[in-house]
Amino acid sequence: MYSFMGGGLFCAWVGNILLVVATATDHWMQYRLSGAFAHQGLWRYCLSNKCYLQTESIAYWNATRAFMILAALCCFAGIVIGILAFAQLPTFHRLTRPFSAGIMFFISTLFVLLAMAIYTGVTVSFLGRRFGDWRFSWSYILGWVSLLMTFFAGIFYMCAYRMHECRRLSGPR
Repeated sequence: MYSFMGGGLFCAWVGNILLVVATATDHWMQYRLSGAFAHQGLWRYCLSNKCYLQTESIAYWNATRAFMILAALCCFAGIVIGILAFAQLPTFHRLTRPFSAGIMFFISTLFVLLAMAIYTGVTVSFLGRRFGDWRFSWSYILGWVSLLMTFFAGIFYMCAYRMHECRRLSGPR
């Protein structure tokens, strides 16, 4: 049980770090604009080595930002609950800490999936036609990797919960 929780915590820490880095950096998309290379993130865009804040309030950027922030917060809450799962304190009978941590990691995964789906859909359908020579960049890829890491953290914690429940039910009565 503890090895599953340890693996889950490792995946969660890596996933949370990747979430924060992906959300904060300016390399979600690269493109050519008037012969110069440019790149943009969720907060800024950069042209000719100068970066500018994105002052427009565009719905898909706001939705992507919100879901990425919610995902990072849920993942952090899952990490805190996951660490507390190692403590031998009395818990509720219906809701244990490994189960709660696993649920938080799955909610984080859902938020990342929503953020990445919104960003991908709008970028491919709208911005992809606007800029001829463009591609997704490394911040975007980190977002997808963080989705995998939070998902596997949830899987590990659900396995730990299942193992704990099997031991509890088969133990002496």
